[in-house]
Amino acid sequence: MKFIRALLSLIVAVVILTAAVAGAGWIWLGNEVAKDGPSSAETLFVVEPGEGFSTVSSRLEKDGVIRSAWLLRLKVRIDGTEGALKSGEFVIEPQASMGEILETLIEGKAVMHKITLPEGRTTAQLLRLIEADPVLIGPMPELPVAEGSLLPDTYLYHRGMTRAKLIAQMAKAQDDLLAELWPMRQDGLPISTPQEAVILASVVEKETGRADERPEVAALFVTRLKRGMRLESDPTIIYGVSQGEPLYNKAGKRRTLLRSEIDRKTDWNTYQIDGLPKTPICNPGRDAIAAVLNPPETEYIFFVADGKGGHLFAKTLAEHNRNVAAYRKYERGEIARERATNE
Repeated sequence: MKFIRALLSLIVAVVILTAAVAGAGWIWLGNEVAKDGPSSAETLFVVEPGEGFSTVSSRLEKDGVIRSAWLLRLKVRIDGTEGALKSGEFVIEPQASMGEILETLIEGKAVMHKITLPEGRTTAQLLRLIEADPVLIGPMPELPVAEGSLLPDTYLYHRGMTRAKLIAQMAKAQDDLLAELWPMRQDGLPISTPQEAVILASVVEKETGRADERPEVAALFVTRLKRGMRLESDPTIIYGVSQGEPLYNKAGKRRTLLRSEIDRKTDWNTYQIDGLPKTPICNPGRDAIAAVLNPPETEYIFFVADGKGGHLFAKTLAEHNRNVAAYRKYERGEIARERATNE
Protein backbone atom coordinates (compact mmCIF):
# COMPACT_ATOMS: atom_id res chain seq x y z
CA MET A 1 0.00 0.00 0.00
CA LYS A 2 2.79 2.36 0.90
CA PHE A 3 4.35 1.73 -2.50
CA ILE A 4 1.09 2.46 -4.29
CA ARG A 5 0.55 5.65 -2.32
CA ALA A 6 4.10 6.73 -3.09
CA LEU A 7 3.62 5.96 -6.78
CA LEU A 8 0.38 7.94 -6.88
CA SER A 9 2.05 10.84 -5.14
CA LEU A 10 4.87 10.73 -7.68
CA ILE A 11 2.41 10.68 -10.57
CA VAL A 12 0.52 13.64 -9.11
CA ALA A 13 3.76 15.53 -8.62
CA VAL A 14 4.84 14.80 -12.18
CA VAL A 15 1.44 15.96 -13.49
CA ILE A 16 1.63 19.15 -11.42
CA LEU A 17 5.20 19.76 -12.52
CA THR A 18 4.33 19.10 -16.16
CA ALA A 19 1.35 21.43 -15.94
CA ALA A 20 3.49 24.08 -14.30
CA VAL A 21 6.16 23.75 -16.97
CA ALA A 22 3.54 23.80 -19.73
CA GLY A 23 1.88 26.82 -18.16
CA ALA A 24 5.16 28.61 -17.82
CA GLY A 25 6.02 27.68 -21.40
CA TRP A 26 2.66 28.94 -22.63
CA ILE A 27 3.12 32.22 -20.75
CA TRP A 28 6.65 32.53 -22.14
CA LEU A 29 5.46 31.84 -25.69
CA GLY A 30 2.62 34.33 -25.29
CA ASN A 31 5.07 36.97 -24.10
CA GLU A 32 7.43 36.28 -26.97
CA VAL A 33 4.61 36.46 -29.51
CA ALA A 34 3.41 39.76 -28.03
CA LYS A 35 6.87 41.41 -27.95
CA ASP A 36 7.59 44.27 -30.30
CA GLY A 37 9.31 43.09 -33.44
CA PRO A 38 12.83 44.06 -34.50
CA SER A 39 11.89 46.03 -37.63
CA SER A 40 11.95 49.83 -37.25
CA ALA A 41 10.33 50.57 -40.62
CA GLU A 42 7.13 49.67 -42.43
CA THR A 43 7.59 46.50 -44.47
CA LEU A 44 5.79 45.49 -47.65
CA PHE A 45 5.72 41.69 -47.52
CA VAL A 46 4.52 39.43 -50.33
CA VAL A 47 3.11 35.95 -49.79
CA GLU A 48 3.19 34.10 -53.09
CA PRO A 49 0.29 31.79 -54.06
CA GLY A 50 0.87 28.29 -52.68
CA GLU A 51 3.71 29.39 -50.39
CA GLY A 52 3.82 27.48 -47.07
CA PHE A 53 4.24 28.85 -43.55
CA SER A 54 7.69 27.38 -43.16
CA THR A 55 9.01 29.34 -46.15
CA VAL A 56 7.14 32.50 -45.16
CA SER A 57 8.42 32.43 -41.57
CA SER A 58 12.00 31.92 -42.78
CA ARG A 59 11.70 34.91 -45.11
CA LEU A 60 10.23 37.04 -42.32
CA GLU A 61 13.24 36.21 -40.14
CA LYS A 62 15.69 36.80 -42.99
CA ASP A 63 14.08 40.19 -43.73
CA GLY A 64 14.45 41.19 -40.07
CA VAL A 65 10.70 41.41 -39.44
CA ILE A 66 10.67 38.70 -36.73
CA ARG A 67 13.37 37.34 -34.44
CA SER A 68 12.59 33.63 -34.70
CA ALA A 69 10.99 31.69 -37.52
CA TRP A 70 10.91 28.64 -35.24
CA LEU A 71 8.76 30.41 -32.66
CA LEU A 72 6.34 31.62 -35.33
CA ARG A 73 5.99 28.08 -36.69
CA LEU A 74 5.39 26.78 -33.15
CA LYS A 75 2.70 29.37 -32.57
CA VAL A 76 0.72 28.51 -35.73
CA ARG A 77 1.14 24.78 -35.07
CA ILE A 78 -0.37 25.17 -31.61
CA ASP A 79 -3.15 27.42 -32.93
CA GLY A 80 -3.85 25.14 -35.90
CA THR A 81 -3.60 28.04 -38.34
CA GLU A 82 -0.83 26.70 -40.58
CA GLY A 83 -3.22 26.39 -43.53
CA ALA A 84 -4.91 29.76 -43.03
CA LEU A 85 -2.18 31.85 -44.66
CA LYS A 86 -3.39 34.23 -47.38
CA SER A 87 -1.47 35.08 -50.50
CA GLY A 88 -1.02 38.70 -51.48
CA GLU A 89 0.93 41.80 -50.56
CA PHE A 90 0.70 42.97 -46.94
CA VAL A 91 1.83 46.04 -45.03
CA ILE A 92 3.58 45.13 -41.75
CA GLU A 93 3.83 48.05 -39.37
CA PRO A 94 7.12 49.02 -37.67
CA GLN A 95 7.91 46.89 -34.59
CA ALA A 96 4.89 44.68 -35.25
CA SER A 97 4.81 41.70 -32.91
CA MET A 98 4.61 38.14 -34.19
CA GLY A 99 0.99 38.04 -33.07
CA GLU A 100 0.18 41.17 -35.06
CA ILE A 101 2.04 39.81 -38.08
CA LEU A 102 0.07 36.56 -37.92
CA GLU A 103 -3.18 38.52 -37.72
CA THR A 104 -2.14 40.54 -40.77
CA LEU A 105 -1.19 37.49 -42.85
CA ILE A 106 -4.23 35.41 -41.85
CA GLU A 107 -7.04 37.90 -41.30
CA GLY A 108 -5.77 41.18 -42.72
CA LYS A 109 -6.55 42.79 -46.04
CA ALA A 110 -3.91 42.54 -48.69
CA VAL A 111 -2.74 45.65 -50.52
CA MET A 112 -4.93 46.36 -53.54
CA HIS A 113 -3.44 47.29 -56.90
CA LYS A 114 -5.41 48.81 -59.75
CA ILE A 115 -5.31 48.92 -63.50
CA THR A 116 -7.35 51.39 -65.54
CA LEU A 117 -8.56 50.04 -68.87
CA PRO A 118 -10.25 52.92 -70.73
CA GLU A 119 -13.42 52.82 -72.79
CA GLY A 120 -13.09 53.01 -76.54
CA ARG A 121 -9.93 50.92 -76.84
CA THR A 122 -9.80 47.90 -79.09
CA THR A 123 -9.28 44.50 -77.53
CA ALA A 124 -5.71 44.43 -78.88
CA GLN A 125 -5.01 47.78 -77.21
CA LEU A 126 -6.47 46.66 -73.88
CA LEU A 127 -4.50 43.43 -74.00
CA ARG A 128 -1.28 45.40 -74.52
CA LEU A 129 -2.03 47.42 -71.37
CA ILE A 130 -2.66 44.21 -69.42
CA GLU A 131 0.50 42.58 -70.75
CA ALA A 132 2.58 45.63 -69.77
CA ASP A 133 1.24 45.84 -66.20
CA PRO A 134 4.22 45.24 -63.88
CA VAL A 135 2.27 43.62 -61.02
CA LEU A 136 0.05 41.14 -62.86
CA ILE A 137 1.62 37.72 -63.36
CA GLY A 138 1.38 34.88 -65.84
CA PRO A 139 1.20 34.69 -69.63
CA MET A 140 -1.45 36.18 -71.85
CA PRO A 141 -4.23 33.83 -73.04
CA GLU A 142 -3.34 31.74 -76.06
CA LEU A 143 -6.85 31.91 -77.51
CA PRO A 144 -7.93 35.15 -79.21
CA VAL A 145 -10.18 37.50 -77.25
CA ALA A 146 -13.15 38.78 -79.25
CA GLU A 147 -13.50 42.47 -80.05
CA GLY A 148 -15.96 44.18 -77.71
CA SER A 149 -16.09 41.29 -75.22
CA LEU A 150 -14.28 43.07 -72.36
CA LEU A 151 -15.82 45.70 -70.09
CA PRO A 152 -13.49 48.69 -69.69
CA ASP A 153 -13.17 49.91 -66.10
CA THR A 154 -10.69 50.40 -63.28
CA TYR A 155 -10.07 46.97 -61.78
CA LEU A 156 -8.68 46.37 -58.27
CA TYR A 157 -6.68 43.23 -57.62
CA HIS A 158 -4.24 41.63 -55.20
CA ARG A 159 -0.66 40.84 -56.09
CA GLY A 160 -0.64 37.36 -57.54
CA MET A 161 -3.54 38.01 -59.91
CA THR A 162 -2.84 36.45 -63.30
CA ARG A 163 -3.39 38.23 -66.57
CA ALA A 164 -5.65 35.44 -67.78
CA LYS A 165 -7.83 35.70 -64.67
CA LEU A 166 -8.18 39.47 -65.05
CA ILE A 167 -9.22 39.09 -68.69
CA ALA A 168 -11.77 36.45 -67.67
CA GLN A 169 -13.06 38.85 -65.00
CA MET A 170 -13.47 41.61 -67.59
CA ALA A 171 -15.39 39.27 -69.91
CA LYS A 172 -17.67 38.19 -67.06
CA ALA A 173 -18.26 41.83 -66.11
CA GLN A 174 -19.37 42.47 -69.71
CA ASP A 175 -21.72 39.47 -69.65
CA ASP A 176 -23.15 40.51 -66.28
CA LEU A 177 -23.72 44.08 -67.47
CA LEU A 178 -25.58 42.93 -70.58
CA ALA A 179 -27.67 40.54 -68.48
CA GLU A 180 -28.58 43.51 -66.28
CA LEU A 181 -29.29 46.12 -68.99
CA TRP A 182 -30.72 44.12 -71.90
CA PRO A 183 -34.06 43.22 -70.22
CA MET A 184 -34.61 46.93 -69.41
CA ARG A 185 -34.10 48.10 -73.00
CA GLN A 186 -36.44 50.49 -74.75
CA ASP A 187 -39.13 49.03 -76.99
CA GLY A 188 -38.78 49.36 -80.75
CA LEU A 189 -35.01 49.53 -80.96
CA PRO A 190 -33.43 48.61 -84.33
CA ILE A 191 -31.18 46.06 -82.59
CA SER A 192 -32.26 42.52 -81.79
CA THR A 193 -29.46 40.99 -79.68
CA PRO A 194 -27.10 42.03 -76.87
CA GLN A 195 -24.21 41.64 -79.32
CA GLU A 196 -25.80 44.17 -81.66
CA ALA A 197 -26.13 46.53 -78.69
CA VAL A 198 -22.40 46.20 -78.06
CA ILE A 199 -21.64 46.83 -81.74
CA LEU A 200 -23.70 50.02 -81.82
CA ALA A 201 -22.34 51.14 -78.43
CA SER A 202 -18.79 50.68 -79.75
CA VAL A 203 -19.52 53.11 -82.58
CA VAL A 204 -21.01 55.61 -80.12
CA GLU A 205 -17.96 55.23 -77.87
CA LYS A 206 -15.55 55.96 -80.70
CA GLU A 207 -17.56 58.94 -81.98
CA THR A 208 -17.48 60.95 -78.75
CA GLY A 209 -15.31 61.01 -75.69
CA ARG A 210 -17.73 63.28 -73.86
CA ALA A 211 -20.08 61.60 -71.39
CA ASP A 212 -22.74 64.27 -71.86
CA GLU A 213 -22.87 63.58 -75.63
CA ARG A 214 -23.18 59.80 -75.53
CA PRO A 215 -27.00 59.72 -75.16
CA GLU A 216 -27.46 62.21 -78.03
CA VAL A 217 -25.07 60.36 -80.34
CA ALA A 218 -26.74 57.05 -79.45
CA ALA A 219 -30.16 58.53 -80.15
CA LEU A 220 -28.97 59.92 -83.49
CA PHE A 221 -27.63 56.56 -84.63
CA VAL A 222 -30.79 54.76 -83.49
CA THR A 223 -32.86 57.26 -85.46
CA ARG A 224 -30.74 56.76 -88.57
CA LEU A 225 -31.11 52.97 -88.33
CA LYS A 226 -34.88 53.26 -87.87
CA ARG A 227 -35.10 55.42 -90.99
CA GLY A 228 -32.98 53.01 -93.02
CA MET A 229 -30.08 55.47 -93.24
CA ARG A 230 -26.46 54.40 -93.10
CA LEU A 231 -24.54 55.24 -89.93
CA GLU A 232 -21.71 56.93 -91.87
CA SER A 233 -19.29 56.84 -88.95
CA ASP A 234 -15.61 57.60 -89.63
CA PRO A 235 -14.29 55.27 -86.88
CA THR A 236 -15.90 52.33 -88.69
CA ILE A 237 -13.81 53.17 -91.76
CA ILE A 238 -10.65 53.28 -89.66
CA TYR A 239 -11.43 49.89 -88.12
CA GLY A 240 -11.79 48.35 -91.56
CA VAL A 241 -8.43 49.83 -92.58
CA SER A 242 -6.27 49.28 -89.49
CA GLN A 243 -8.37 47.31 -86.98
CA GLY A 244 -8.72 50.48 -84.94
CA GLU A 245 -5.04 51.46 -84.77
CA PRO A 246 -4.22 55.14 -85.47
CA LEU A 247 -3.46 56.08 -89.07
CA TYR A 248 -0.07 57.62 -89.90
CA ASN A 249 1.46 59.17 -92.99
CA LYS A 250 4.92 58.35 -94.36
CA ALA A 251 6.46 60.98 -92.08
CA GLY A 252 5.09 59.17 -89.05
CA LYS A 253 2.46 61.80 -88.23
CA ARG A 254 -1.20 61.13 -87.54
CA ARG A 255 -3.36 61.61 -90.61
CA THR A 256 -7.01 61.82 -91.59
CA LEU A 257 -8.83 59.36 -93.81
CA LEU A 258 -8.04 59.18 -97.50
CA ARG A 259 -10.79 59.38 -100.09
CA SER A 260 -9.85 55.89 -101.26
CA GLU A 261 -10.37 54.57 -97.72
CA ILE A 262 -13.78 56.22 -97.43
CA ASP A 263 -14.78 54.61 -100.73
CA ARG A 264 -13.37 51.19 -99.83
CA LYS A 265 -16.03 48.65 -98.93
CA THR A 266 -15.22 46.59 -95.83
CA ASP A 267 -17.33 44.70 -93.32
CA TRP A 268 -17.12 47.75 -91.04
CA ASN A 269 -17.27 50.81 -93.31
CA THR A 270 -20.74 52.21 -92.56
CA TYR A 271 -20.45 54.68 -95.44
CA GLN A 272 -20.53 51.66 -97.75
CA ILE A 273 -22.69 49.10 -95.93
CA ASP A 274 -26.21 49.20 -94.51
CA GLY A 275 -26.87 48.61 -90.84
CA LEU A 276 -24.25 47.75 -88.26
CA PRO A 277 -20.59 46.80 -88.71
CA LYS A 278 -19.75 43.10 -88.66
CA THR A 279 -18.28 43.27 -85.15
CA PRO A 280 -17.74 45.89 -82.47
CA ILE A 281 -14.98 48.37 -83.34
CA CYS A 282 -13.81 48.77 -79.74
CA ASN A 283 -14.80 47.85 -76.20
CA PRO A 284 -17.56 50.23 -75.10
CA GLY A 285 -18.14 51.18 -71.48
CA ARG A 286 -21.28 50.89 -69.38
CA ASP A 287 -22.57 54.38 -70.24
CA ALA A 288 -22.36 53.82 -74.01
CA ILE A 289 -24.17 50.48 -73.76
CA ALA A 290 -26.83 51.99 -71.52
CA ALA A 291 -27.24 54.90 -73.97
CA VAL A 292 -28.00 52.70 -76.99
CA LEU A 293 -30.45 50.57 -75.01
CA ASN A 294 -32.39 53.58 -73.72
CA PRO A 295 -31.66 56.55 -75.98
CA PRO A 296 -33.54 59.83 -75.58
CA GLU A 297 -35.93 61.07 -78.24
CA THR A 298 -34.20 63.15 -80.93
CA GLU A 299 -34.80 64.60 -84.37
CA TYR A 300 -31.08 64.96 -85.06
CA ILE A 301 -29.75 62.76 -87.85
CA PHE A 302 -26.45 64.52 -88.66
CA PHE A 303 -23.49 65.62 -86.61
CA VAL A 304 -19.96 66.90 -87.14
CA ALA A 305 -17.05 67.71 -84.83
CA ASP A 306 -16.94 71.28 -83.58
CA GLY A 307 -13.14 71.27 -83.21
CA LYS A 308 -13.39 71.82 -79.45
CA GLY A 309 -13.96 68.27 -78.30
CA GLY A 310 -17.69 68.19 -78.97
CA HIS A 311 -20.07 68.01 -81.91
CA LEU A 312 -22.61 70.14 -83.77
CA PHE A 313 -25.93 68.34 -84.31
CA ALA A 314 -28.40 68.96 -87.13
CA LYS A 315 -31.90 67.86 -88.12
CA THR A 316 -31.56 68.58 -91.84
CA LEU A 317 -28.87 68.21 -94.46
CA ALA A 318 -28.86 71.98 -95.08
CA GLU A 319 -28.23 72.65 -91.39
CA HIS A 320 -25.56 69.96 -91.36
CA ASN A 321 -23.79 71.51 -94.34
CA ARG A 322 -23.68 74.84 -92.51
CA ASN A 323 -22.18 73.10 -89.48
CA VAL A 324 -19.58 71.41 -91.68
CA ALA A 325 -18.68 74.78 -93.25
CA ALA A 326 -18.38 76.32 -89.76
CA TYR A 327 -16.10 73.48 -88.64
CA ARG A 328 -13.87 73.78 -91.71
CA LYS A 329 -13.59 77.54 -91.18
CA TYR A 330 -12.62 76.94 -87.57
CA GLU A 331 -10.11 74.28 -88.65
CA ARG A 332 -8.50 76.61 -91.20
CA GLY A 333 -8.17 79.29 -88.53
CA GLU A 334 -6.49 76.86 -86.16
CA ILE A 335 -4.04 75.77 -88.85
CA ALA A 336 -3.21 79.40 -89.66
CA ARG A 337 -2.62 80.18 -85.98
CA GLU A 338 -0.39 77.14 -85.61
CA ARG A 339 1.70 78.15 -88.62
CA ALA A 340 2.00 81.75 -87.32
CA THR A 341 3.16 80.43 -83.96
CA ASN A 342 5.82 78.23 -85.56
CA GLU A 343 7.22 80.92 -87.85
